[in-house]
Amino acid sequence: ELSMKNILIAHGGGPTAVINSSLQGIIEAARESGQVGRIYAARHGVEGILKGDLIDLTDVPAETVRRLAHTPASAIGSCRRRLGEADYPVILQCLKKHEIDCFFYNGGNDSMDTCNKISRYMESVGYECRVMGVPKTIDNDLYGTDHCPGFASAAKYIATSCMEINKDAHVYDNGMITVVEIMGRHAGWLAASAALAT
Repeated sequence: ELSMKNILIAHGGGPTAVINSSLQGIIEAARESGQVGRIYAARHGVEGILKGDLIDLTDVPAETVRRLAHTPASAIGSCRRRLGEADYPVILQCLKKHEIDCFFYNGGNDSMDTCNKISRYMESVGYECRVMGVPKTIDNDLYGTDHCPGFASAAKYIATSCMEINKDAHVYDNGMITVVEIMGRHAGWLAASAALAT
């Protein structure tokens, strides 16, 4: 007999155009698995876990979950927080209280580092909880991932914006230098995607 597992989902870092799609996918996959009891989400990332501010998404209607694919920003909030040593026992207490067997953290480099640290801590104290990193970053620079879902939408936006800037720059016949600053952390994938405009 399979025991039902409770899961926790949280977002970290900046929201991308697909962060809620990943949330939708986790919820729907959990429901379809038939192995998940309660589905919790932390408000504002690890900040919500530390405050015990969780939302129970178990009974949210399927239509509402489907709408996440077209919901901007982060439906459950996010944060940018690096964990300190005093945070881990508080996280453990929250996971134990809600009997969390699996924790999904959707984010970029810092969030994946947080996953690693939480996973190691849980292992060191003997609490059985799978910690899963869900790649989200627009920078497309997470080690060990083929691609990050946030990258494609950002690359398309940048390529489209550069095409539009190019058209505007050629309206007048007086020459122009246009500087476009493009995000990308320490990687140049997004800047390179601007070449798609040519």
